Amino acid sequence: MNRKQFVILLVLLAVLGGAGLLVQKHSNTAATDTGVRDEGGKLLGDNFPINDVAAISIQQGTNALNLVKEDDLWRVRERNNYAADFSKISGFLVKAADLKILETEQLAPADLPRLQLAAGQGTDAGVLLTLKDKDGKTLKALTLGKSHFPKQAQKSQFGGEENYPDGRYVMLAGDSQDALLLADPMSEIEPKPELWLNKDFFKVERPKTIAVDYPDATNSWRISRVNETGDWKLAGLKPGETENTTNLPSVTSPFVAPSFDDVLTPANKPEETGLDKPTTITVDTFDDFTYTVKVGKKSGDGYPITMMVVANFPKERIPAPGEKPEDKSKADKAWQDRQKQLDDNLKKAQAYQNWVYVVPGWSLDSLLKNRADLVTEKVEEPKPAAKSDATASKDSTNAPAAATDPPGDKQ
Repeated sequence: MNRKQFVILLVLLAVLGGAGLLVQKHSNTAATDTGVRDEGGKLLGDNFPINDVAAISIQQGTNALNLVKEDDLWRVRERNNYAADFSKISGFLVKAADLKILETEQLAPADLPRLQLAAGQGTDAGVLLTLKDKDGKTLKALTLGKSHFPKQAQKSQFGGEENYPDGRYVMLAGDSQDALLLADPMSEIEPKPELWLNKDFFKVERPKTIAVDYPDATNSWRISRVNETGDWKLAGLKPGETENTTNLPSVTSPFVAPSFDDVLTPANKPEETGLDKPTTITVDTFDDFTYTVKVGKKSGDGYPITMMVVANFPKERIPAPGEKPEDKSKADKAWQDRQKQLDDNLKKAQAYQNWVYVVPGWSLDSLLKNRADLVTEKVEEPKPAAKSDATASKDSTNAPAAATDPPGDKQ
């Protein structure tokens, strides 16, 4: 073999070797895309870039949910971009990046419905989960199928047995035969927008006056107290009325720990929710806040409400009687710190304005009492009737004779 032939042979070997590497790389990429994984491997692959995820799509049949990250804040697209629960989203992504495959089961296309991994909108269809980056590029897509249950049910603390899922079958996009069993049921992945909302909410502290105004003014009422330890008094008591001490305490702590179940969108018209003719709840506090909550008609177990809040903070601190000069600086500093905290609380509460919330019925039922429920009519005991002349004469006739001395000789 001469030198020229040897060089040609080396070139051919290099070309063949390079082609082999390309084939191997393509094979590895195909394995990654189709989701062929060894048992014990990570579902999303090693070093999945969870920080690059900027959109999460969850779809099952005709139900769809889109969580999008805009300006570093996660939002729920189906709820008019209301703030999403960041802790729930981040917790899911961290968990998903570490999910490992327990088993791999190869299926024929006809077997996909058995594990609810079939495509489409039928009852055997799975949940399609898609993770995308900020440019809309799909980072990972998979179908969540049937839950896996332990073979033996666990004993319930209340007696009997209970069986909860301990895993779930999934299939990566591009793969039509490998059902992967995970050791996590991933039950939080549902296309229900209300489950992904940030449920932080406003709350009322130190109420001073509470008023409930109904469309029917006869049912409206107002209560107040002079200080935080004082008794609540119902305004406008009529002669013969007193506060109903049984029902009154139930209306004295409005929105102390409120919650909401869902957020309505502009598609829900005021005339449909009853917010065109609302009941209005107004609460003034000792911190100079005024909350105005409008309540629509109850639907199911929830009330639609809107909330607005304003504050009228004092401009200057009023010194305490007999305040010493050496105490003024400390008192001024404490007052300024408190005013800043109140101003921060006001801005936080105002972030909940301009939204329509659905709050659970139990949180308002005790407050939405009619005025008649808060008063008790005084019942005066009847006075004894005066005797008539005829009755008096009869009583005199029937009266026993006066006592006389016994018969016998007097001494």
